[in-house]
Amino acid sequence: MNSDTTQSLSKITKNILNQHGITLNKNLGQNYLIDRNKRDQIINFGNIDKNDVVLEIGTGIGTLTIELAKKAKKVIAIEQDEDICKILAKRLNDEKIDNVELINDDALKVDFPKFNKIISNLPYQISSPITFKFLNYDFDLAILMYQKEFAERMNGEVGSKNYSRLSAMLYFKCDVETLTDVSSESFIPKPKIDSIVVKLTPKENKITDIDFKTYSNFTKALFQHRNKKIRNALIDSRHIISNIDKKVLKDRLNRIESDELNDYLSKRVITLKPEEILFLSKELNPIFNE
Repeated sequence: MNSDTTQSLSKITKNILNQHGITLNKNLGQNYLIDRNKRDQIINFGNIDKNDVVLEIGTGIGTLTIELAKKAKKVIAIEQDEDICKILAKRLNDEKIDNVELINDDALKVDFPKFNKIISNLPYQISSPITFKFLNYDFDLAILMYQKEFAERMNGEVGSKNYSRLSAMLYFKCDVETLTDVSSESFIPKPKIDSIVVKLTPKENKITDIDFKTYSNFTKALFQHRNKKIRNALIDSRHIISNIDKKVLKDRLNRIESDELNDYLSKRVITLKPEEILFLSKELNPIFNE
């Protein structure tokens, strides 16, 4: 009988780590899920069938990977830690699982093979950059576990403390749905904060790739100074948009005759809706790139 059916996930995980002399480093985001019910719930949220190719980032020792592989056509599993990767490779071999493409590399640096779903307990320290990277790919849905504070920023309302570059970027790309909370007690080592499982469902293209690239640059520049006025935020973070000289940019902004644009420039960043940031980015981009 498979030991996975007779032992707690906590015991299995600790035994595997002890056998290989592994001490997890939570500073590297190595917080392993040990709650079997939550693991199964996360996988069920993905509604996986034998047509699905699932991308998993930060596999660890395979807590999700092995169960995903039993349901999916294929799992693309990316794990940066070489020692952990070897443990997972052995587990896959022992369980005679042959539909996992295991990639020992930095998920932020590699091009992802073709996939249609993402299911991951993400390493917390790369939550932001990996989420932005996902937006460059086409997929059907993503089931992702984030630290609570990060997840709350994904759906931040305009003007609130949670309104951020993240929420503004996701607005045009994905619907964000909170699925379930996961207690810090469900991990080893225990993190300081609870987690939330989120579902991302891509939206139909409401914005062209070119416009989104411009929007992305302006959003990044603006939210470097979320409490400043638009004009000052753009001047201070102009290097994110182009290599325009500060004096030249000030002069060009001062020569804007449109009352509507000048009104926007006097508002604070966190008061602007994503649609307004998009409008501004398209109107002002020529000023930065003449």
